Amino acid sequence: MMIPACRLEDLPRGEAVRLDIDPPVSVFHTDDGELFAIDDTCTHQDASLADGWLEGCEVECPLHASRFDLRTGAVDAPPAKLPVRTHEVVVEDGTVYVKVSEAAPNLPPCVASRLAGGPA
Repeated sequence: MMIPACRLEDLPRGEAVRLDIDPPVSVFHTDDGELFAIDDTCTHQDASLADGWLEGCEVECPLHASRFDLRTGAVDAPPAKLPVRTHEVVVEDGTVYVKVSEAAPNLPPCVASRLAGGPA
């Protein structure tokens, strides 16, 4: 399924847009003009990666400074240990779309419990 994220012209380089789906996904537009989509929630604790700092093809979590590679989802700096899920990005007619991965997300326990309908 392809989910529209935004118009490409509305996503400046060096910025991100968060899609409020379950779990949330963020699209990052690097300074080099590349587009990447990853799960928005840090795998260490409940923090939005769209609120983090983008440098090259890495995003740093604003909570505890874990870093994730936007290309692969791999953790590049602790305290996170698990990678974030990556998603395909497609641009058609000036609109950025995300094709959400069918792989299971790596979510911190508090978020996984909330999405499963348990106590937060």
